[in-house]
Amino acid sequence: MKNNRRWTFPLNPAIWMSVSLAGMAVLAGCATRQPEVKPTTTGWVKNQVADSYTFGFPLVASDIARERASGRTGQPGQPGQTPLNTFRHASALPPAGAAGWPSVDTLESTAWLDVSADPVIVSLPAAPRGRYLDARAFDAWTNALYSSADTTPYPKMQLIAFVPAGWTGTLPANATRVETRTRYVWLSVRVRVNGPRDVPEARKLQTAMHIDTQTPAKGSAADPTPAVAGAWPANGARQPAVPPLPSALATVAPGAQAEALDANAFFARLARSLDDNPAATDDAHAMSQLADLGVKPGEPVQFKKTDAPLLDSGLADARERLATVPPNAITKNGWTWFGDGVGIYGTDYTLRAYLARRQTATSTKEGEVKPVTRVDSEGHALNGANAYTLHFTPDQLPPVRGFWTITAYTKDGALADEKLPRLSLSDRDRLKKNRDGSIDVIVSAKSPGRARDANWLPAPDGEFQLAMRLYAPRPQASDGSWAPPRVQRR
Repeated sequence: MKNNRRWTFPLNPAIWMSVSLAGMAVLAGCATRQPEVKPTTTGWVKNQVADSYTFGFPLVASDIARERASGRTGQPGQPGQTPLNTFRHASALPPAGAAGWPSVDTLESTAWLDVSADPVIVSLPAAPRGRYLDARAFDAWTNALYSSADTTPYPKMQLIAFVPAGWTGTLPANATRVETRTRYVWLSVRVRVNGPRDVPEARKLQTAMHIDTQTPAKGSAADPTPAVAGAWPANGARQPAVPPLPSALATVAPGAQAEALDANAFFARLARSLDDNPAATDDAHAMSQLADLGVKPGEPVQFKKTDAPLLDSGLADARERLATVPPNAITKNGWTWFGDGVGIYGTDYTLRAYLARRQTATSTKEGEVKPVTRVDSEGHALNGANAYTLHFTPDQLPPVRGFWTITAYTKDGALADEKLPRLSLSDRDRLKKNRDGSIDVIVSAKSPGRARDANWLPAPDGEFQLAMRLYAPRPQASDGSWAPPRVQRR
């Protein structure tokens, strides 16, 4: 069965994933401990609420993203939604004002996959010479399952088989097997484009992308047997109801929407999602803490009214964690980015949750790194009223196997005004070099003049931030031995 639907409006990646990620420092070092006896002090219980919230946050955000993209399982989809196991293709670059730190250098195709009935086979075309193409997939906990850019940014034809962990059937001989313990998988395929005029060439690759199920009849109403017996609830099994998503938050990123839920709505959705997307073996202690709170996979969550102040206090502590940069971030020259542990988190719940909340679809350090800065060399907030220079020495240009870009966003992560002549600079722009081979990138709201225009990155009015994307970076970009230059106010 082939499903390949195209859409005619631009896609904002944050809508799908925003999947915004956070983790739990307290649990990070004790995931394999035996459950502790709960003390009578409310302080420990408040910490338990915060720990459990942080642990489950990526799964709740992921569940919201899937529901918004594909509708509730077993219910008719709404306008703008795409069925499971079906590609949704962006047909244009994000427009001015698009939120969520969208890329303006890639065209994205996304899909939510459901492996409960059958293996899902994804077929992708070979990347033409010099055309970057990256397929990346994440389980429902936002852990990276697959990234073609980890090995090559210009791959040959790919045939990827997503199967439940423990599945023992036969796959096509040339398929790459990718196991997942979660029922749902989020797939993102990004193709490089060099401005709006280049979009039609990237669209040709999108039309060659396909999603198939290996045995269409299996898992249907005639044969409801799951791909792995006991892996997920039988089709049609009744799951506990969860409160509907607030309509007032329909346009914000799923991570922000998850963060806005109260304790009852959050933990009810977490309990339901756990039924389809079980935690890892190393998460035993975190699951024990959830059980102590009365949050169990597939069961209704019923808190006492008298617990409300304690729950609210625990959620407030957890949200503060989500707003704090984890200590294992790399910070140099005013820029912050992540290397080790990204995408493969283990029990580093704090990093996982923070990244899902702040940087959607964060792959492994071999797939992409994204340094971000909001301040100049003196620690002042970047502002379009000023002009800035990034001085790259000859050996300081971003080290990549793929390509790199620099984009200016508003302080809230939106693209700047459409009147600007460009939204990013990249390695394919004809940047003018100084006599010693160095390059000066000028960032300002106003043009620096024709002589410097080639190296000008237009900035929004007011406060803004810079994001540098390194696609398929070299090791020195992810271990901190390389760093972007300081942003010098002119």
